[in-house]
Amino acid sequence: MSNYWSTVEPFWEAINIGEGPEVFRKTFETVPRVSGLLFAAHFCQSEVCNGGFRQFFSNSTGVLAPEAAEGFREIGQPKIATLIQSAMGLVGSPYLRDREERQARLKQISKDSLDLLDEEFFDLIESENGGFQEAADSYAERLGQNK
Repeated sequence: MSNYWSTVEPFWEAINIGEGPEVFRKTFETVPRVSGLLFAAHFCQSEVCNGGFRQFFSNSTGVLAPEAAEGFREIGQPKIATLIQSAMGLVGSPYLRDREERQARLKQISKDSLDLLDEEFFDLIESENGGFQEAADSYAERLGQNK
């Protein structure tokens, strides 16, 4: 079985999440779609598992939330994708890709509302479609065979 990381790692440095939405979009578009979506899903699960949605959105990683939701949908974890979209809705509609705007909005969001989404995320990340690692690996393997 392929490891999803082998699809992400070659492009790890190519995607710039730290210099704002426009630079992110421009650099994200330069990598293969599969690698970009796995990159976004990987970063999202790492941040949320470490410090919840509040950490994910307050850090520069929050710029890629829409791509993370799409990535989770693509790897077969649609419930997680829906959770991410719900959390994004709390941050703003349309979603606030600018980090300072997100941080200002996060100050207005109750801790409880994000905590509930965090708990659902923690439950699903290990169970939906075999868990993140298995779902991401399977997706990478499937797409590797279709090249």
